[in-house]
Amino acid sequence: MRKICVITGTRAEYGLLYWLIKMINEDSDLELQLIATGMHLSPEFGLTYQEIEKDFKIDKKIEMLLSSDTAIGISKSMGLAQISFAEVYDELKPDLLVVLGDRYEIFAACAVAQIANIPIAHLHGGEKTEGAFDDSFRHSITKMSHLHFVATEEYKNRVIQLGEQPTKVFNVGGLGIDNIKKLKLLSKEEFEKSIDFSLNKKNILVTFHPVTLENSTAKKQFQELLDVIDGLEETNIIFTKANSDTDGRIINKMIDDYVINKKNAISFTSLGQLRYLSALQFMDAAVGNSSSGLAEAPSFRIGTINIGDRQKGRIKADSIIDCEPCKNDIIKAFSKLYSDDFQKKLKKIENPYGNGGASDKILDVIKNIDFKNILKKSFYDIK
Repeated sequence: MRKICVITGTRAEYGLLYWLIKMINEDSDLELQLIATGMHLSPEFGLTYQEIEKDFKIDKKIEMLLSSDTAIGISKSMGLAQISFAEVYDELKPDLLVVLGDRYEIFAACAVAQIANIPIAHLHGGEKTEGAFDDSFRHSITKMSHLHFVATEEYKNRVIQLGEQPTKVFNVGGLGIDNIKKLKLLSKEEFEKSIDFSLNKKNILVTFHPVTLENSTAKKQFQELLDVIDGLEETNIIFTKANSDTDGRIINKMIDDYVINKKNAISFTSLGQLRYLSALQFMDAAVGNSSSGLAEAPSFRIGTINIGDRQKGRIKADSIIDCEPCKNDIIKAFSKLYSDDFQKKLKKIENPYGNGGASDKILDVIKNIDFKNILKKSFYDIK
């Protein structure tokens, strides 16, 4: 039996990985090893490992978060993670590591696996987010990985451009679409009851993360958004809080201060995949700079107001409205969102990240591909 070790560090990433983890767990030819780390183990971010344990057995929990979102604090967290991953890999001895995305805890996990001669399967490589240091982590993880599962042909070509062999790069589509297709989403009444909050005539879902390649812009940029939201009429706002990135706590405190006196606003550290995707059914727009506004929201044929440079470089559906992180630009974006022309266009939107099935395709490859000499990579030069 192949021992397949899946690592998850955030609520959003676990949601994307859920169906693949489930399929590995149920496959008689594979043995699932599950590691939870990062924000999953933090009280401040909702102790979301407890939600994972409702679905699967967690083999190892790797504590790494220090009580700091400074550059020094995050760098120390990465060092702590590397020490722990080294010990855990030696104990579990996985045949393949499965990781998703671009976060610093995943980079740390892959760096250790590289030294330990453990093959890595990387999901959602080849993408660009030019406003965040995640971009560099993602491409570095690509170079440390041996199998690549990407969401579009453009991303496939970029991974090959980084020197990876075309026979090891698979375009499977976006993992988030699997959740939309396979989950039984909540009705409006069920959703309202689950969050103890009633929806309004208009509703928006707001997720805003720091732009980590900019210095100390989180407070100013998020305040510009709050100033616009404050002027919206007949609109309810659902906030989901920022990740454990540099200056993320600044945004989360601003959310807490905002909702405390607002009857039309509510916030969550984590909605979980079911409630989050159920929410999108009833929203006018996803607002902020989260990747889900680009990857999942278009499947619901709602708008996305994408603020600033955090997601710069990603492939976008025509439902995405890009704007600068300043009040006037955000106001213009909301005007466009509610315009008749834009609302008509939304009815015909197609998601560039596909129609589902990514988890099945990934499982088929990791189950059947020959691991012989997989660690020895040759650089693929584009002729």
